[in-house]
Order: sequence, then structure tokens, then C-alpha cells
Amino acid sequence: MSRKVEFAALIFTDIIAAAVSCIVYLQIRFPDDFSLLGFSTTQGQIIYPLYAIVGLSLFWIIMLLIAGMYRERHAESRIDEIVSLAKVVTVGVLILVFSIFIDILEPGGSLSIIAIYWISFLGLISTGRIVVRSVQKALILRGFGTHRTLVVGWRDQVDRLYQDVAKYPAAGIQIVGAVRLSQQDDQLNSDLTTGDEDLYAIEQLPDLIDDLHVRDVLIALGSQDHTELSEVLQLCDGKNVTLKIVPDFYSVIGGMARTEHIYGLPLIEVLPIPMPAWEQSTKRVIDIIVALAILITGLPLWIGIIIAVKSTSDGEAIYRQQRVGRKGRTFMMYKFRTMHDNAEADTGPVWATKDDPRYTTVGRWLRKTRLDEIPQLINVLRGDMSLVGPRPERPYFVEKLKGTIPLYNRRHRVKPGITGWAQVMWHYDSSVEDVQQKVKFDLYYIEKMSLRMDLKILFRTLRSVISGGGH
Repeated sequence: MSRKVEFAALIFTDIIAAAVSCIVYLQIRFPDDFSLLGFSTTQGQIIYPLYAIVGLSLFWIIMLLIAGMYRERHAESRIDEIVSLAKVVTVGVLILVFSIFIDILEPGGSLSIIAIYWISFLGLISTGRIVVRSVQKALILRGFGTHRTLVVGWRDQVDRLYQDVAKYPAAGIQIVGAVRLSQQDDQLNSDLTTGDEDLYAIEQLPDLIDDLHVRDVLIALGSQDHTELSEVLQLCDGKNVTLKIVPDFYSVIGGMARTEHIYGLPLIEVLPIPMPAWEQSTKRVIDIIVALAILITGLPLWIGIIIAVKSTSDGEAIYRQQRVGRKGRTFMMYKFRTMHDNAEADTGPVWATKDDPRYTTVGRWLRKTRLDEIPQLINVLRGDMSLVGPRPERPYFVEKLKGTIPLYNRRHRVKPGITGWAQVMWHYDSSVEDVQQKVKFDLYYIEKMSLRMDLKILFRTLRSVISGGGH
């Protein structure tokens, strides 16, 4: 089952659950008046069940999205998912009680109706999830919807991991190749569990991830293999894969990991995103609301800036430039033009400096106030960027820097931002040393990502803009 089919199936079953439980609630509460097309209660209240069904369905879809109940749950426990659903449904029902069903709490109201609604909705939505997950598991056992996986490690440990994975077909792990590290005391003629065509060198790892469409990398190393782990992490850095290791390496990575069991197969996920699902959803909602508010309320000013840029220098008012975003994907980023047209025609790609002579008169003011970044709110609405995150860099510099700065590509694990921790803590990039320092700040942000951290950065950015100290 593909990710899109899984998502559509979950949405469909959840809407059915919301609709049926809504009908059950109305039928019990208004037994004498109920009609699916609409009815008037004995108190003179007119109710249209179809409107209620649509409204409640939207409410529950939003609640489940914010709670992260539509994220990929590859081979996870159905019991754990139902427990998570129970928490979300309980919170959602309480919100409905105190906002829509408030009259139930008045004298003469019956809380048992709310209990029935809670039970019916939780039961129906859980049943729908069980059906979807059962079909998903059946397809995985037949080879559909599995995760293409590479194994990296010493010969004996790779062989053992092959055997362990084979014991748990429901885990949905399809090993498509192995990168075997050799030790001097390895027997070169040792028996292999896979054909030689599946074996690759460690240097091939980044290309293999792309060529074989790998989604997971399983690392089978010992607890003393710090150097080898660092090499694997660096080679996988920036790739859209999940890194998982065998449990005996837990002591090396400490709090940078999250333990999970997939149908009895113990694995440890390395470097998970620390921001929980509900915060990620809330962050996206805040991005959209703030971007729309700024673009709409400041429209006269943005038009004025466009006129000023066009009238004082040649070239388009909106500057377009390719940048590297989340998962290494490129996108077109927008800015108000601050430099003379074709400013890099003679020099090629170079970093801007604080007193760069290429700035126009209007452009210098725009850079000082950071208003040149306003068109990037369009990128935020499109989902290419967020309000807060590591600044996106041009592909030319990414290729140049990822070979000289360790873990540089880890910045691409999250969406880039209009502003970030590095921007409020450091100055313009004028050398590789500046970039190295900013990478440290970016990695710190990724490790500490939270709504609280974002608000702190936004506040500092606003303070910098007001004081004219922006970088």
C-alpha cells in the first residue's frame, strides 16, 4: 500500500466514523424529531444533520492531523495506535462539549449521551484503523509497500541481521543490498547469505541510496566502532532516509536516538526530529496564518517597494533564485531585488557582505530592515519554507560546503526558514569559517526544535529589525 493510498484510506474511514457517530448522537438526543434531511426540535431549534456531519468530520480530521495520526506508521503496533486515538478522541470530545454541546452540562442534560458519542466514535474510528492496518499488513506480507533497505556493517553482523530480518516479514523491510566493512581477521571465503551482486563498497553508499530508492539504512556495528559510525552518518547526511542501528550501539549515541520494536525486531532510530507531531502541525498553521496576515495587511507597502525598486534600478523587482530545501530538494526562492541587475555576471556566485558595493540605494535599506525577505512568505505558503529554520543556500555553495564542513547536509532535515537561530546569533557569511559557525547554530536549532524556540527566534528577529541590527 503506497503512502498516498494509506492516507486516503485513513481519511475515508475517519470520515465514515465521524458521520455515523454524529447520526447516532442526534438519533439518541432527538429520538422523536430526527430526520437525516433536517428537523425542528421541540425547543424550536432547526438542525440539519448533513451540515453537522460535514462540520464534525472537518473538526476530527484537523484534530487527528494536529495529533500526528496521519503520519506514516510503518509496521507499528495497532494497540499503540488505538491508545493514541483514545487520547485524541477524549480531548476532542471535551472541546466539543464545552463549545457546541454545552447545554448537555445544564440541569436536565444527560452526560450519558456524550459517553455514547465518545464510545461510538472511538469504536468506529478504531475499527477503521484496524481494517486499514490489517490490509496494509497483508500487502506487506505479499511484498507490497515494503521499505527498501540497505544494511551497513561488519561481515558477521550483516549476515546475522539478514537472518533476523528474514524472521519478521511483517516488519516490511526489504533488504536490497549490503555494504560490508572488512576487518583484517575476516575470512574472505566466509559463507554469504546473499549473492555477491548485493554487496557494495562504503564509498558507494550515497549513490546507492538514490539509485536503489532506499528508505531505511540499518547499521550493524559494534559498540566500539565510533569511527565507522561517524563515516556512515556523514555519508548518509542530507539523504532522505531513516537511520536505524542494532541496540548494542545505544551507549554511543545516548539521547540522540529513539528505540522501537517492529514486530519483535529491535531497532534504534538515529537522529529523529525532536518536535512532536502536534507541534509540527501547529508550526505549519502558524506559518500560514502569519504569512497571509503580513502579505495582506502590508500590501500597500509591498507595492510601494516594488515601485521603488523598479524606478531606481534596472531589472525585475522580484528576484528569483534556486535554493536547496528540505531533503535536498531545490526550489525557487523569491526576494525583493537588493542588488544591481546581473550583479554576479563577472564574479560568479559569491556571498553578500554587510557593505556590499553591489547593493542599490533602495536595496541597502531593504537589507537593513530585512524587508527584502518578505516575498519569501509566498514560499512559506507554498510549503517550501517556514518562518523559522536554517537559511536555504544555493546549490553551488551546498556542493562546495558539504565536502568541507562535516554534517553540513543535516541542515536539510528540516524546512529552511526566513529567519533562524544562526541569523540572530551571527553575522553575514563572508568566509567558510562563518558558515561553519552558522552550521553549529543550525544544528543546535534542529536538536532543540520547538514552538517555544521558534517564538524566541521570531522575537529576536523582530527586535533586530526594529533596532536596525539585522544580518
